[in-house]
Amino acid sequence: MFSTEPAPRPARITIPGRYVTLSPLNPEAHGDALWEGAGHPRHEQRWLYMSDGPFADRAAFDAHLQRKQASEDPLFYAIVDNVTGQALGYAALMRIDLPNRVIEVGHIMYTVALQRTRGATEAMYLLARYVFEDLGYRRYEWKCNALNAPSRAAAQRLGFSYEGLFRQHMIVKGKSRDTTWFAMIDEEWPERKKVFERWLDPENFDAEGKQRTPLA
Repeated sequence: MFSTEPAPRPARITIPGRYVTLSPLNPEAHGDALWEGAGHPRHEQRWLYMSDGPFADRAAFDAHLQRKQASEDPLFYAIVDNVTGQALGYAALMRIDLPNRVIEVGHIMYTVALQRTRGATEAMYLLARYVFEDLGYRRYEWKCNALNAPSRAAAQRLGFSYEGLFRQHMIVKGKSRDTTWFAMIDEEWPERKKVFERWLDPENFDAEGKQRTPLA
């Protein structure tokens, strides 16, 4: 039987993993690496499906990070590489519905250095584990622009189930957006967790770092 009490609000905490650590987004600590890896104008295409960006200069990017640091919902976490200590991206817990124990992961921004790595997958595992096990949410959502094929594929690879297309759901950067909805629920998490942990185990990778068994 699920709890009918409101869920706790996610906190600005550090969540350590084997490959990456999630830390409260801090422009002073993370800004230089994020600017070089994503914010600089040469990375303009990275912001195609994001609600903000691209940025004309460092000042605009810093203001963007400062707004995110101050936000409570979405609540942002930097994704920090455990070897280099450099921020490689960020993600947020958002649309926080305490009475119904529903929460969404979004604003996911990965630099090139994080994409298609163990750390990229582990970051999503750490957030899901925090949501289901530490906070006790019942439903964990993922939404994206219907045109964003990589994001749709990532949601399904990570164990989210497709739930439908919301047509003309939003206006983003002056354009109409259809939104694809995915979700994972608490009763699914134990099996999803096992799959994540099998995939993340160092034994799942050969000497060249290639996976032996895919996550899906």
